[in-house]
Amino acid sequence: MNMTSEQVPASVPVTILRLMGDVDGSNYREIISRSHELHRAGARHLLIDLGDVPFMSSAGLVALNNIALLFIGKQAPDPEDGWQAIHAVSRAGEAGLQVHVKLLNPRPQVARVLKQTGLLSFFQVYDDQATALASF
Repeated sequence: MNMTSEQVPASVPVTILRLMGDVDGSNYREIISRSHELHRAGARHLLIDLGDVPFMSSAGLVALNNIALLFIGKQAPDPEDGWQAIHAVSRAGEAGLQVHVKLLNPRPQVARVLKQTGLLSFFQVYDDQATALASF
């Protein structure tokens, strides 16, 4: 899995985090870590591009939830806590629709996982980068 990030102008500065490759237990901590680095560097609006992610495991869902909680200023469970982190994903919708972290271009199989887990009620999802950027 590879990641790139860039900041682009919109009505507010938006950081785009592009993920490429499967997102699973072997790399989800790297995604969380990179998001924390971006946040410490001043990113407050994040668009996660999933267009090149063919597969996302439950660990990837934990990463997305962790990132969203970070960007709304809440403490995320430690990903090492196993089931506690998984259960936090199932409660993600309780925090309401995300306005600081949004998703771009999930492939059908990833979109299906997001829907099945209820995360589509937590994240705004866009198929077009310009529309996504305009939504911030």
